[in-house]
Amino acid sequence: MNWMEKDEGLLLQRSFLFGATGIVLCLLALANTYYQVLEAPMGPLNGVGIALQFFGLSIAVLVLRKRKITEAVKDKSKKMILVLGVSLLFFFLVI
Repeated sequence: MNWMEKDEGLLLQRSFLFGATGIVLCLLALANTYYQVLEAPMGPLNGVGIALQFFGLSIAVLVLRKRKITEAVKDKSKKMILVLGVSLLFFFLVI
């Protein structure tokens, strides 16, 4: 089944899950950088977190580009794009 044929609610749920997981992974890498809990490189963990955030952002944009969606779904998609965009900007500036 094509991604454009899936339900908007399911796509927004997946976007939230990928975005939230990416934010948590980046926060773990950032916290470990400052507090040195583990003596391990945090670059790969940070990269996976940013990749997950980009994937969540792309799903939210995909939902926004669908043709016949309700205003509530459109507003949720716009909020998701804003949150993930700001978090990506923050983590890029922190690196």
